[in-house]
Order: sequence, then structure tokens, then C-alpha cells
Amino acid sequence: MRNNFFLFLLFFAVSSVSAQSLTFVELNCENLFDYHDDEGKDDAEYLPEATRHWTKKRYWRKLNNIAQELLSTSDEGIPDLIALCEVENDSVLHDLTKRSLLRNAGYEYLMTSSPDLRGIDVALLYSPFSFAPIRSYSISVNPVEDMRPTRDILYACGATITADTLHIFVVHMPSRYGGERYSRPFRKAVADRLCQSLDSIQRLSSDAQILIAGDFNDGPDSPVLQQICQHSIRNLTKEAKGQNGVRGTYRYKGEWESIDHILASPNIYNKVESARIHAPKFLLEDEKLYGGYRPRRTYNGMRYQPGYSDHLPLVVRLKK
Repeated sequence: MRNNFFLFLLFFAVSSVSAQSLTFVELNCENLFDYHDDEGKDDAEYLPEATRHWTKKRYWRKLNNIAQELLSTSDEGIPDLIALCEVENDSVLHDLTKRSLLRNAGYEYLMTSSPDLRGIDVALLYSPFSFAPIRSYSISVNPVEDMRPTRDILYACGATITADTLHIFVVHMPSRYGGERYSRPFRKAVADRLCQSLDSIQRLSSDAQILIAGDFNDGPDSPVLQQICQHSIRNLTKEAKGQNGVRGTYRYKGEWESIDHILASPNIYNKVESARIHAPKFLLEDEKLYGGYRPRRTYNGMRYQPGYSDHLPLVVRLKK
């Protein structure tokens, strides 16, 4: 890792790269499982002989669809950093970055290996020409009463093209299964752990550059998001909208919800050129019952369709 960091600095010391912005993307991939049994994990639903008939062909179609979705988020080159939720394991990330339509982008990745019962994790894709990791690790969350083991928080610290130090957290908070009020303590447990890490960084450097991204399963005005924002953090995507009348990253019973977020420390907030939901028509489908559009997902109930995800990507463009 240290050798890669010095190579990164050497490259940019002699480079005449004139890029003026950094593109950060967040996406919940919706059950990006491989088609093999992961021992000790409840992934039987996504196997070839299961009810969903999750075959090798469908897996590779999903990988290439996610790759197409990510590449489409940037009009100028590739996104520099991509935070992903709901990815199963290292094999899936290897296939996505080295063997799918993303293979020529040159992405490297960091990911967690969490105690989540289904085996899903979070990850960070990064272009080595934009970000050089210095250190990274998983941050575990101790379950509270009635809470199942959940996804670890991914922490990564690295240098950007301008040699600034950037701290990145990728989170996937527990769902609202059982109701918002019942499940709120579970998300608060993750927020408490995240805020402890934020405080540690900010005690060492009050002007630290911090990005937090992921699926929070909560809206921007929820108690959990407000708790995080009390730690000198701002929501970059609170007012984000998309094309084609899209007003959130997720749609439930005809209502758009913004449950995915990209948050940042104030010195990054001041660098924002744009913050939007990426919603081109190929990522959408007609919602016949409620009208309008919804994200084109991989399964409609139990019926397979070659879609993308039930979430839409967030895209933030920052001045370097």
C-alpha cells in the first residue's frame, strides 16, 4: 500500500493532468450476489436452483448492467470514486472491476467482510489516478437489543490528485423492516459508531476533509441523519433531483424517497459544483399502478427482468 502511495505522488509530480473536478458516485446495487453458495451466509435465494433461478447468465447480465449504469454517471471520463452497497463478496468486486464492462476503467477497490446474515457488504471503487489509499479498515457495529448483525462501516483515508487527505466512510444502515420507529435504534447504533469515528478524526484535524456515503434507509430530516449532521457534517444531496421527474433515489408505493445520501465536512461542501440523482430513461420503467416512473430493478416481485437496481445513483461533482 505504501509503495502504491509513493508511485501515486511520483506520477502526479511529473504529470500535466489538468482535471479540474472530482466525481463521486453512490449506488445501492440491489442484491449483487454471485451464483455460488457462500458458506455460513443466507444467500440461498440467489443460487441457480433457487426460486429466483439466479444463474451465471443472469449474474453477468447484472454485473454489466451495473457497470453501464456507473459509466453513464459521468460525461467526462469515469467517476473518480464510487461507493457501493449490497455487494456480496470479493469475487463479485473482482468480476465487476476486472471482467465486466468496467474492466478498462482501471478501478481498484476496498470492501468490508461483515457479519451481515445474508453476506452483503459495502465497497469503495477508486481510480488510482485520482485517489491513493493510505489506510483502510472495517468498523464493526455492536448490535443493540433485537438487532441482527449488520454491515460494517468501511473507512478509507487517502490522497487526492491535489495531495489533499480525504477521509471516506461508506455505510449501509439497517432497513426499516418492522416499522420506522421499531428499527430506528438499529440505525442509531450505526450512527453512534460512525460519529465516534468522526469525532476522532476531527479532534486530530478540525478542518479534515470527510465524505460519508451510502444507503441510510432514512430521509434527510430523520433523527439519525440529524444526529450525524450535528458533528460538523452537511448533506450534499438533500435537495438533489433527477431527470424525468425523479425526486428521490428509491420509490415505494408511488412515493419517491431519498434514503441514499452523500454527506461531507464543510470544507468539501464549499467545493460542490453539482449534486444530482442520475435518472436517465434507461434506468427507469413505467409504474402502472401509481403512474410516473420507478427504478428498473432486476426482479419485479419474483419475476426476472434484466434491470439495474431498485435504487438510483447519486452523483456529486467537486472542484479539486
